Amino acid sequence: MIKSAILEEQKTQLRKEELAARILNQSRNELYLKLRYLDLALGNLALAPGASSPAGTDGGVLYYFPDGLLGLYEQRGRAACTRLYLHGILHCLFCHPFDRKGRDERLWNLACDVAVEALIDSLYLKCVHISSGAFRKSVYARLREKLSVLTAEGIYQWIGEELTEAEISRWQTEFYLDDHSLWEQDRKNGPKNPNPNRKKWDDIRERMETEVMLFSNEASEGEGDLKEQLRVSNRSRYDYKEFLRKFTVLHEEMQIDPDSFDYIFYHYGMELYGNMPLIEPLETSEVRKIEEFVIVIDTSMSCKEGLVKRFLEETYDVLSQTDNFFKRMRIHVIQCDERVQSDVLIENQEALKEYMEHFTILGGGGTDFRPAFAYVEEQLAVKKFWRLRGLLYFTDGYGVFPVKMPPYETAFIFVQNHYRDVDVPAWAIKLILQESDLENKEFQRRRK
Repeated sequence: MIKSAILEEQKTQLRKEELAARILNQSRNELYLKLRYLDLALGNLALAPGASSPAGTDGGVLYYFPDGLLGLYEQRGRAACTRLYLHGILHCLFCHPFDRKGRDERLWNLACDVAVEALIDSLYLKCVHISSGAFRKSVYARLREKLSVLTAEGIYQWIGEELTEAEISRWQTEFYLDDHSLWEQDRKNGPKNPNPNRKKWDDIRERMETEVMLFSNEASEGEGDLKEQLRVSNRSRYDYKEFLRKFTVLHEEMQIDPDSFDYIFYHYGMELYGNMPLIEPLETSEVRKIEEFVIVIDTSMSCKEGLVKRFLEETYDVLSQTDNFFKRMRIHVIQCDERVQSDVLIENQEALKEYMEHFTILGGGGTDFRPAFAYVEEQLAVKKFWRLRGLLYFTDGYGVFPVKMPPYETAFIFVQNHYRDVDVPAWAIKLILQESDLENKEFQRRRK
């Protein structure tokens, strides 16, 4: 009798799993038909029963809790289940499960849900449609006032700075849909052993952007904000320190060079002559370090003071490391809106630190990139620069670019979600920093 009851319970559970799997397979088939450029993504997320309610993913498998999924189907219909499936796919596509990077877990989960739900709502597809409601629309409007693209990174930063605890709780109630407990915690795999699912989804996302661009006329009906999201997410993420290596020069510096020292001849000479080595280590070595370059800060009204200060803090953190500079260095920090407001020469790390501590924004007018380049050209003509390697221009992109190519490396630096996407001149480098790279340190301390 007991065995029969257990067997019946197992059969009931198996039927629930089969029914739940059938619902999700129907959802996947519907998404195949409506969003054909999602075919590769849909085929790379396996389905399996699990404890996540109603469903959750680790980037490799979408685990569903049969009772939770069937309850969702009964209460809200098939569209809610299809939306849940698409919600999980988009989390994977934009690498949300692998990209928390020490952020506040609760806020990161919320930011990812808001980003994905906003994208789904922009698609206007009947198969995933739910009534948005006035509150959800007001959230999107509020976010779009500050963010040109609603990415999880940008929303996370905004939430941490703008929302109260009561508002955060209200947003969680509105946007919660799936379980995030299987998401990678603080990069536990480490950079030397990355999660293989991340590489898979990065490749899928890049291929998907190509398909959307090639078939944009056909896909436009259900495209929504997807094209813009893909374009933003597929941008290369730069190591800022590595990027600054473009502005280094090869130069000899007084220091022992162990790489060029041959211990065999040294040891042989000591044995043969007692105290006379045949070779001694070189007292100079060739190294690549920063010697002279220019940082131009766009101080127009459209460039936010908070972002400027955070950019300078990040730059200071990189440049203050002793292995980045020769003992003799020259950094010009120029503030410019439609005209050059100031030029401060920094020749050592102490001066750099002092400048950072007393930094104030000068300007507030319109934006024109040409005066800064004209000013640097004048300084070159009077020999104020003696080995200028490059110029970094931190801006939001609202300005007039110079036509003439300067005789040094040039990079325009933007912050994701805070710039107008423009084509910089062909001779310039376009670097887009992630908002998370410039996160407010005070905010991080407050949240820990």
